[in-house]
Amino acid sequence: MATKVVMAQLSPTMEEGKLIEWKVAEGDTVSQGDIVAEIETDKANMDIEALGGGVLRKIVVHAGATVPVGALIGVIAAPDESIDALLAEAAAARTAEAAPPEPAVAPPEDATAVEEPVGATEARTADEPAGAGAGAGTRAAGGRIKASPVARRMAAEGGIALASLTGSGPGGRIVKADVQAALASRAAAPTPPPTPTPVLPPPTPAPPPLPHLEDRVEEPSQMRKAIARRLAQSIGPVPHFFLTTEVDMGRALELRADLNARFAEGRIGVNDLLLKATAEALNRHPAANASWEENAIRYHGAVHLGLAVAIDGGLITPVLRDAGRKGLRRISTEARDLITRARARKLAPEEYQGGTFSVSNLGMFDIDQFTAIINPPEAGILAMGQTIEKPVVVAGEVVVRKRMRVTMSCDHRVIDGATGAAFLGTFKAMLENPLEMLL
Repeated sequence: MATKVVMAQLSPTMEEGKLIEWKVAEGDTVSQGDIVAEIETDKANMDIEALGGGVLRKIVVHAGATVPVGALIGVIAAPDESIDALLAEAAAARTAEAAPPEPAVAPPEDATAVEEPVGATEARTADEPAGAGAGAGTRAAGGRIKASPVARRMAAEGGIALASLTGSGPGGRIVKADVQAALASRAAAPTPPPTPTPVLPPPTPAPPPLPHLEDRVEEPSQMRKAIARRLAQSIGPVPHFFLTTEVDMGRALELRADLNARFAEGRIGVNDLLLKATAEALNRHPAANASWEENAIRYHGAVHLGLAVAIDGGLITPVLRDAGRKGLRRISTEARDLITRARARKLAPEEYQGGTFSVSNLGMFDIDQFTAIINPPEAGILAMGQTIEKPVVVAGEVVVRKRMRVTMSCDHRVIDGATGAAFLGTFKAMLENPLEMLL
């Protein structure tokens, strides 16, 4: 009997997968349980096993293609078995998926026409100028200004325009006295200083042209698509609120240095101290170690810490199981292993699912403070910045101390302000008195 090879759903949030590579070729014999293909999910690269034995008769989806969960990607069957029905079914599914949506009904052509208000034409016509030739003050063609010959000669020699003078002679004729008065008036007027010619600065040379860069459009990875879906599901429906405090890290860093000096193997990192403090604070405040469900709040009996890890193409959150029952050294060892395999995309699905609370640390990226988005169904996440030296007032004196800012994002359906503040206060006390974490 023919066996379908389908795009399996390998994580709860997976909606589609990208086929990276076929491990076998058409015509190869495979047995049940053999690895036949590698796919990229929204969390990691995973292998697909054959669910039956036979010959890989047909590769339906080739490497590099992205298809939805459940899509047929290959067929395993006996050498002489007909697989036409399976291939026809897959082709029909692809055709249905690629079919364009029904076109929208276009509105009538005149639905968007804008009619001119009644009377607009009349108003516009009234505002337009009258025909040519109706201007006031124009002279008839060939008209001359009345002036005596002496007045004309004197005006021409003195640079006086006859049209600028008012004649005092008979019938408004311009006479010698009118021109003399104009010359005398011009001589009495002060001569304005010459306007200096501005000196323009030399032109600034044009900068060299920037290289022309084309837009680059690429398909997002399965992980990036999942991140987009998850964040949209979180920041919209989940009512976030944020609490920020500042922690004196001096004693915690001294403890870390002392432990690393005493033990050559398995060096303790700052992040390990933060994880340990988070786990201990959740042990003491179980109301913060909870999740919102449809009609209930689930209070978790164990602390499973999600560690936000940046990897190529996105972000993944491996889960440190039962962190509330583990010592600092074991937390350090397991966290280091999870982070290493997360960056290599080698985590199994159960290693990045089922967290109850998450931690995100961007201190190594020179970030002082930020807020993180909750990873549903968890009800909280801590966002840690870098530790910096800064002046603070201690016992009335200004001293330089090593301080770190931390912000807690809370789901207000589960965690109230007082609950979050109490948890954050214990977290801070653990780091400022770190021996409590070791007891």
